[in-house]
This record gives sequence, C-alpha cells and structure tokens, in this order.
Amino acid sequence: MPTISVFFGISIRMYFGDHDPPHFHAAYGEFEAQVAIDTLEVIEGNLPRRALSLVLEWAVANRDQLRVDWELAVQHRPLNRIAPLE
Repeated sequence: MPTISVFFGISIRMYFGDHDPPHFHAAYGEFEAQVAIDTLEVIEGNLPRRALSLVLEWAVANRDQLRVDWELAVQHRPLNRIAPLE
C-alpha cells in the first residue's frame, strides 16, 4: 500500500486494486479511517477529531490529485506523491 502523503503524523495511503467507492486510507497512531474521495465521508474506521479535520482540509485541496491516484491504483500503476498539508 503506497503512502502518497505524510503530514503532522498522519499517513495517507491507497491500496492497489481497492474496492469502490474511490477512497483513501488515513492513519494516525493507532487510528485508521477510509475516506471517500468524492464525498469526504468516513466510510470505515475513525480518527481523532483534530486529525480528521486536518485530513479533510488536505483532501479538499487535493481532490483532483486523489482522483488521479485512484485511477492509477485501479490500474496497478505507480501512484503520485501529493504535497503534505503545511
């Protein structure tokens, strides 16, 4: 599972050939959540409130790049790194 971004102790990853809907995985310490790219809804798992807020802020700013990476992951092609939240 490639890591596509890391910021403030949060790792953002995508699995190759993962299931729909298009989503990414956000991990922070012992917590992990799957977040839908189109709706930014947490579809599984959970994160602390502050970590989730940072993840959503980052995802809004990078939604187009996340969609590109999702398509690459479906095709089992190398993913692009996405700039971290600063």
